[in-house]
Amino acid sequence: MLFGTSSISCHLKNTSIRSSSPSRFRVWFQFTSSISSLKVAWRKDRNLDQAIENDKEWRLCARVLKEVLNEPGQVIPLRYLEKRRERMRLHTKVKTFLARFPGLFDTYLDRIKPKSEPVPFIRVSDRLQRFLEEERRIQVENEPLIVAKLCKLLMMSKDKVVSADKLVHVKREFGFPNDFMVSLVPKYPEYFRLVGSPGEGKSFIELVSWKPEMAKSVIEQRAEEESRSMGIRVRASFNVKLPPGFFLTKEMREWVRDWMELPYISPYENTSHLDQSSPEMEKRTVGVFHELLSLSLFKRIPVPILGKFSEDYGFSNAFSNVFTRHSGIFYMSLKGGIKTAMLREAYKGDELIDQDPLLEIKNKFVEILAEGCRGRAEQLRRQRETVQKDLEMMALRNTDEIFRMRLEFCKDT
Repeated sequence: MLFGTSSISCHLKNTSIRSSSPSRFRVWFQFTSSISSLKVAWRKDRNLDQAIENDKEWRLCARVLKEVLNEPGQVIPLRYLEKRRERMRLHTKVKTFLARFPGLFDTYLDRIKPKSEPVPFIRVSDRLQRFLEEERRIQVENEPLIVAKLCKLLMMSKDKVVSADKLVHVKREFGFPNDFMVSLVPKYPEYFRLVGSPGEGKSFIELVSWKPEMAKSVIEQRAEEESRSMGIRVRASFNVKLPPGFFLTKEMREWVRDWMELPYISPYENTSHLDQSSPEMEKRTVGVFHELLSLSLFKRIPVPILGKFSEDYGFSNAFSNVFTRHSGIFYMSLKGGIKTAMLREAYKGDELIDQDPLLEIKNKFVEILAEGCRGRAEQLRRQRETVQKDLEMMALRNTDEIFRMRLEFCKDT
């Protein structure tokens, strides 16, 4: 039986069971004893996979740019960059990449050592340099949003403290500046405290004080907005939207029904008293993942990156099963050989519904790529026209030569 979004609430109303019912007791006994054994078959979602594919080119360019910017003086010999192709996941030669995306980098000759022969070097172009300045402006304008995101990441953690190295590793997922550890964290001592030795893998960012105004999840904020607009209290709950053609077994339908009847547990609540295998903890875990994905730029995060925070947020070793067990809330893409958790409600087809303000940076970067590609296409068009004209001139000269030879032949005969 197809179990779609529209049938979920109806199904819950028509099949609700009193808490005192023996059958209810049996369902909850099964729930608590075999929650990890419940399996849902993974089903490909072409639209959400395409959303990842759409960003493939600019992400590749961003990786190459990062490699150049991390070099002293932000320049690098071309042959050195060529040796890092595997790390950048660049499947073509660097020269081919530069020709494909003109306008990003300038190539010039310089010496690696004072007495060595000049070799090609790469540096960011003036156009890209202007983009980097624009990126900084956008980050400064949205600094309150970035600070709120960092606070929320700390507030959801068990001990309100997270490894600095882990946060640096996910800076691009949430839109943090490259230097946020030195430019942002010390700037807000009322929010953050850096503990330990930075750069040695032993430093941590600690939340200085709890911020009640920030301790509301996206789901809670949405419920409050709906309550105000409708004039009645709206219960905080997940949006569940199963993809077309998705089937659930009877056992799984009962499980989802009972699970959705549980009260929503905020990811900012203290849940240290909950049993790790309890249905309430499953509700809280889904809430944490929902909030993490909601805070991210693209409403998606690679599963291996989420796994790095298992200890901080209390995820189980088999946490990734949550994304298939709750396929109406999440989608786990396998695009590019990397498992990526995605928030279904954030997408319409392969496009984000609401864009994070920090995505203006990505949009401007894509404009630079498009401008370079248009310039290259125009250059290739002119080259083709030149070649075509040359061929036509050669053909005309050959025709004239043949005509002259025939004329001379007729005179001789």
